[in-house]
Amino acid sequence: MATVKHQYLTKGTCSRLIEIEVENVVIKSVSFLGGCHGNLQGIASLVKGMRPEDVVDRLKGIRCGSKSTSCPDQLALALESIVGDR
Repeated sequence: MATVKHQYLTKGTCSRLIEIEVENVVIKSVSFLGGCHGNLQGIASLVKGMRPEDVVDRLKGIRCGSKSTSCPDQLALALESIVGDR
């Protein structure tokens, strides 16, 4: 399977966009546009090499303060849409 690139417009977070590369059902890279740079670099580094389904299981539903979502939750939603596209 080839590398597939995805872009996801976030909703309700400081980050505005997530770019994701998936290769052979494994996350190759993640980058966020906007948001807390250091934290999002950390998240991107931690999920690299993981299966999208595993990341969804860990990150879905995480909230940021009083918001109903967070950057990790938005990443989970983005990955869910990718998994659903297969």
